[in-house]
Amino acid sequence: METAPERHGQTKADGTGEAIYRLHGLKLSYFTGKLEAYFRVKGVAFEFVGMDTADFRRCARETGIAQMPQVQAPDGRWLTDTTAIIGEFERRFAGPSLSPQDPLTRFFSLLLEDLFDEWLWRPALYYRWAFSEDSTLMSSQIARTMLRDVPLPLSVRRRLILARQRGKYLRQDGITRQTAPAIEALYRDTLQMLEAIFRVRPFLMGARPVEADFGLMGPFLRHFSHDPTPAAILRETAPYTQAWVARVWAMTPDDAEAGLLPDRVPDDLQGLITMAARDYLPYLAANASAVSQSAATVKYTQGGVDWSVPAAPYRAACLDALKAAFLALPDEARAAAGLKLGPGAVAILSAPKTAFVPNVRRPLGRLWENARTA
Repeated sequence: METAPERHGQTKADGTGEAIYRLHGLKLSYFTGKLEAYFRVKGVAFEFVGMDTADFRRCARETGIAQMPQVQAPDGRWLTDTTAIIGEFERRFAGPSLSPQDPLTRFFSLLLEDLFDEWLWRPALYYRWAFSEDSTLMSSQIARTMLRDVPLPLSVRRRLILARQRGKYLRQDGITRQTAPAIEALYRDTLQMLEAIFRVRPFLMGARPVEADFGLMGPFLRHFSHDPTPAAILRETAPYTQAWVARVWAMTPDDAEAGLLPDRVPDDLQGLITMAARDYLPYLAANASAVSQSAATVKYTQGGVDWSVPAAPYRAACLDALKAAFLALPDEARAAAGLKLGPGAVAILSAPKTAFVPNVRRPLGRLWENARTA
């Protein structure tokens, strides 16, 4: 049975009434959870609309983008892509600022947000679909929610979901017996770095969450702290990180206002910055090269193994955004960023933007799927 839409938030659009945004997504979705967490801390009044297949198609028709979440503003406009949505709300919306004002600090918040969004995507999906307990639970949940309007028995809906997700997020995304250990090592190494950070302060950069924290909430809120296998690892090895998930989710706008915005990049973030510089940015560069050549796949080496995965135009756009942010830094801040990143990463971020002409007007989902087929 479908429940009534949930309403959250307190922020008023003006003095006359409450502006309600409609957030379309799923309660088990990676990026939906990220945006929900941001809206709660920012104080955005929103109504949660649980997607079924008909709503997913309707949103795609409205925006041309087959993805979740999607947000309809009170004036009828549609907003897509959680990173872009957060950026727009930080520029235009009242409520606590959740973006550092210091240029260098803000650049690294944006870099880490993108790292967490895209680099932790694979381990999040791997743990959800490669393990029997996790895949049985989550395929059942999706069959009951997203596919609730599909006129098939629940068992059939569950099998359809299981086959699709394993094909898309395991086989097509380069998951093999050889690559799986590297994915598990990425998760455990990330937990080790995060645990040292959250042992000494409440959020990634200080007393108030910033873009990087919300990027991290994507994989952690609805995957690593929810799905049985990664959640057990989280509880046993990283309890301070588990507490951070709850802390972000529980935070109110007043709580956020009470904490100072960070104005420096803490030294203990260097491990995560090195991960971005050593592993993530070279992958983005290889991906951008593949996209510019209209190649179907991108090949690279990471974690001691060779990967071959679908080329992702969306991630080429992510790299272009990081390049723009890096080059926009004042000279002194850009030099300081270079010391933290190293010459290889600086070369990637200083290179020209990706040369490609997409055959659609804007990114359609994470791999630019055509909305008409959704």
